[in-house]
Amino acid sequence: MVTLLKALLWLLFLSASVTTALPFIPSNEWWIRGWDFPRLHIATLAAACCIAALWLRPSGYLWITIISLGILVYQTAKIIPYTSLYPTELALEPLHPDAETFTVTSINVLKENKDHGPIADYIRKEKPAVLLLMETDDTWRASLAEVLSLYKTVEYYPHETHYGMIFATNLVVEEFAFRLLSKNDTPTAVALLVAPNGARFSYIGLHPKPPIPGEDTDERDAQLLKAATIAHERELPVICIGDFNDVAWSRTSKHIKTKGDFLDPRVGRGFYSSFDATHPLLRFPIDQLFVTKEVKMVSFGRGPHVGSDHFPMEATVYIEPALSR
Repeated sequence: MVTLLKALLWLLFLSASVTTALPFIPSNEWWIRGWDFPRLHIATLAAACCIAALWLRPSGYLWITIISLGILVYQTAKIIPYTSLYPTELALEPLHPDAETFTVTSINVLKENKDHGPIADYIRKEKPAVLLLMETDDTWRASLAEVLSLYKTVEYYPHETHYGMIFATNLVVEEFAFRLLSKNDTPTAVALLVAPNGARFSYIGLHPKPPIPGEDTDERDAQLLKAATIAHERELPVICIGDFNDVAWSRTSKHIKTKGDFLDPRVGRGFYSSFDATHPLLRFPIDQLFVTKEVKMVSFGRGPHVGSDHFPMEATVYIEPALSR
């Protein structure tokens, strides 16, 4: 039995070591970039290896302990900004007049989800001023027609697979377009909107493809970086939201934050892991919200389970009139 446990320890130790090392390779291959996601899980595995090595004391246990401890420290350093142990980079300012704040929400509905009622009920109850729905096909569009009729503006981008999109808002829309920001055919909602108090701002809604077998991250990263470039070039406050299919702590997420002059309300607060809503131990913060400094955050959070494999992401914000960068 002890021999079997020692063999298992070596297997887990090698797994933690390899999955930590792979993201250092400068490659966009899906099987490399995918290991950006489970850093919390790898850190937990490394901690378990430390404890098991000191308990079982196999040959070379001291090296297992030292390397596992190094992995634990490294992985923890990557994710700790997204915990309450780290300073926030975006303060909450709840004292703005309710009449001048508005709510933005994004929901990946899960195309295969046949129970449309919970999402319709959620929209009807929360009444977000700006709504982004992803993975919507013609069936979803028809099923949500009644609740979407509550919005002055509804735009739909059909797609054969999982990249249909619906944008809906009751704010004034000065400009709107679904744009293809990379070589693949996943749309990005790009809008120029007017807040309830008259402040103009840019809105970008994203849903690039994830790193999965047969789908490397070149196009995802290109789409995210193009969105950040749009944000940087516009002399207006910017809200960038959606299912980024990338974790908050990845090098791409950090790059687009810098490129777009973005702030992340997750920093110093928590993971707010949005996917997979159906598996409590396999959740990652891939539905994201970035804003520029002119956007004041009144509240931010993850919505309830609505039947999809994603939780909604929602924020109430305020933008001062006539503010530009």
